Amino acid sequence: MSAPPGEARILLVEDDPEIASLLCATLADNGFQTTSVASAVDMDRLLEHQAFDLVVLDVMLPGENGLSICRRLRAESRIPILMLTALGESVDRVVGLEIGADDYVAKPFQSRELIARIRALLRRAAYTSPPAPAFGALRFAGWALDPLTRQVTDPDGSLVTLTAAEFDLLLAFCRNPGQVMTREHLLGLTHAGSAGPIQRSVDVHISRIRQKIEPDMRNPTLIKTVRLGGYIFTPRVEVQ
Repeated sequence: MSAPPGEARILLVEDDPEIASLLCATLADNGFQTTSVASAVDMDRLLEHQAFDLVVLDVMLPGENGLSICRRLRAESRIPILMLTALGESVDRVVGLEIGADDYVAKPFQSRELIARIRALLRRAAYTSPPAPAFGALRFAGWALDPLTRQVTDPDGSLVTLTAAEFDLLLAFCRNPGQVMTREHLLGLTHAGSAGPIQRSVDVHISRIRQKIEPDMRNPTLIKTVRLGGYIFTPRVEVQ
C-alpha cells in the first residue's frame, strides 16, 4: 500500500553524512517520511522488510555504484527512481535515464527543485493523486498495455519492462492515437511538466520506448517524429 498524501515514504541512498542529514531534514520539512542508508548493502537489507514510494539514489557510492543499483532496482520494481549526483554532463543524464531512472538532478541543486521533481514523480506514480480511471487493456500492433497493472506485453505475450516515465509516455500515446503530440503536451499528460525537466528528456524516453517496441529502430513506424511538431502514434488502438 502507498502512503497517504503528504506521507510518501522516501528511501535516500547517500553515503555523505552531511548531505544525507540535510536532505532528510529538507524532505521531512516538506512532509515526507525519509529513511537514509549509505550503501547498496544497507539498502538491500532495508528493502527486505520495508516498502517505499520513491528512491533518491546517489551515483557515487562505496561498493556498488548508483548506476548499477538503479539498473538492478528497475529489473525488479517499478518504484520511481531519482538519480542524484555531482556528475552534470549531459551524457551522464542520458545514461541514468537509459538504465531506468525516472528523473535526474545534478549537484549542486536547489531544494525547491528537488522537492518539485519528487512530487512530480509521486504524482505520476499515482501516490499523491487520485487513481487513474479504470480502463481496460489497450492493444496496438499485437502489443498490450494494462493501465491498472502497468504491465506491457509484446506480440509473443512476453512482459517488457518499462520505466515509470516510459510507461506513462506510451500510455499517453495509446490514449491519443493519430494525434500530433508536442513535447509540452506529453510533459503535461505525464504530470512531469511541474518539475521543469528539460524537453530533451522526452526525446530520450521515446528513444528508449522505440528500442523496445519498434521492429526497426532506424525506421520507426509506431512512434513517428513530426518535423517541428513532436510525435505521432500511428497504430490503431483497441480497448479490451
